[in-house]
Amino acid sequence: MEQTLAIVKPDAVARRLTGQILAAIEERGLRIAAMKMIHLSRTQAEGFYAVHRGRPFFDSLTAFMSSGPAVALVLEGEGAIARWRELMGATDPAKAAAGTLRRRFATDIEKNAVHGSDAPETAAFEIAYLFNRLEIQGG
Repeated sequence: MEQTLAIVKPDAVARRLTGQILAAIEERGLRIAAMKMIHLSRTQAEGFYAVHRGRPFFDSLTAFMSSGPAVALVLEGEGAIARWRELMGATDPAKAAAGTLRRRFATDIEKNAVHGSDAPETAAFEIAYLFNRLEIQGG
């Protein structure tokens, strides 16, 4: 069973969209194996997004991701990474397909409501960064 990390970003939490996003996850047939509210420090956000260090958006991304509480989840299911990414939609909400979470809830390319791992290796790193093994419920 594949696992992936999902984050309801600070913009969506502040706008009280968490419940709608969780409902969409469950309707999609993905199982929530772990969930917690977090508030990353700037240093923690920089560590999480270290792969993007040096890119022009790194500073604004880490400032945004440390700006308020977020909800971190471990999602599980067959093809969980691809299924979650399909439900999220394109990073740029203007290019996201109708019905996707980013099309429905994002306000711009940075405040795009949700995050998701893009590959098994990324998922392994991101899950371990935010969760310990005791917090993840086996299926």
